[in-house]
Amino acid sequence: MVDGESLIAFPCRFPIKVMGRDHTEFEAHVLQIISPHVDDITAADVAIRASKNGNFISITVTVDANNQDQLDRIYQTLSASEQVLYVL
Repeated sequence: MVDGESLIAFPCRFPIKVMGRDHTEFEAHVLQIISPHVDDITAADVAIRASKNGNFISITVTVDANNQDQLDRIYQTLSASEQVLYVL
């Protein structure tokens, strides 16, 4: 890979998985962080899954990614949130 090149062919649909503690505001918090970076998020773009014991939740948001910089900004903003435990 040459510097500045991405292994992802843009534009594309790209899933972003975010994990945190299971509380009622977590989904809204994640969507609030991602929304400024993408054109539109619909209910069909969001998948939610609770952990076995119900302590944690994972939210997968599939976005229309236009370039690597856009994805980097999303990941950086999510990672900076104290409510977010992991971003994949």
